[in-house]
Amino acid sequence: MKTLQSIRRLAVALLASLALQAAVHANTPAVEQHTASVNGVQLHYLQAGAGADTPVILLHGYAETSHMWLPLIAKLDDRRVVIAPDLRGAGDSSMPATGYDKKTMAQDIHALVQKLGYHKVKIVGHDIGLMVAYAYAAQYPDEVESIVLMDAFLPGVGDWEKVWLLRDKWHFNFYGETPLKLVDGRERIYFEHFWNDFAADPKHSMSEADRQYYTRQYARPGRMKAGFEYFHAFPQDAQDFAGFAQKPLTMPMLVLAGEKASGDFLITQAKLVDTHVQGVIVKGSGHWLMEEAPEQTIPALVSFINNGAPAQATH
Repeated sequence: MKTLQSIRRLAVALLASLALQAAVHANTPAVEQHTASVNGVQLHYLQAGAGADTPVILLHGYAETSHMWLPLIAKLDDRRVVIAPDLRGAGDSSMPATGYDKKTMAQDIHALVQKLGYHKVKIVGHDIGLMVAYAYAAQYPDEVESIVLMDAFLPGVGDWEKVWLLRDKWHFNFYGETPLKLVDGRERIYFEHFWNDFAADPKHSMSEADRQYYTRQYARPGRMKAGFEYFHAFPQDAQDFAGFAQKPLTMPMLVLAGEKASGDFLITQAKLVDTHVQGVIVKGSGHWLMEEAPEQTIPALVSFINNGAPAQATH
């Protein structure tokens, strides 16, 4: 009898706890999924939040999708709309045959922003996403309130061919029929190179659940070919970015770089393209800042987006 009463009390306590959690989160906007037809492509995007603050656009990198931003969205959506698109070719966005230069990809995002009715945004990009973010700001400087570049490099800017991952430059040219055949059915083996070798500690990088998720995403028909096109377009990106850099940006720019990855290199590049750069080296982290060092990365992003200054500026 006492055992039955204990079970009942436990059940009541559990229900009360769940009700309390529901009440706490009742006013938290849910992350919604949408698709929009813009600039000749179908873009899938996540959207959350409400409020009067300037909307934020979050742009993912290679070997990931908009899914990577979920932990950050939860920290930003109390004051503004937050939008995280899948770039053309990735996630659930369409896969056109061309248009993987970052100038065109930025035009995709700009068309989405316009379609949603926003005239000014803050923009954040990681990896390939930072290249798209820069191309967006360079083409529409009056429509960007601030920009964040997260760990990679800018093709065509400064001494870019000595980028930190030069030892792994082989994958820049890894596209075409033979590479596609080599990775077919072995997508995870290919991505493990990025997730492990670009991390400070392979055992403290991408979670197992995320590895499985991204592998499934990119293993779908046509996705690997589209992803390879991001690198195939680098010569065009270098030409475009060299031209953009002739007119430096003036909006606040935050650079977050992994101590064991881009380091000072990306900060040095950023200062060649913007007159108002703040740099933060994320201690002990490799390339995957959101996954390897969320305790440093997320507060720095939230502080910069909300207040115009990161939690800790080092450069």
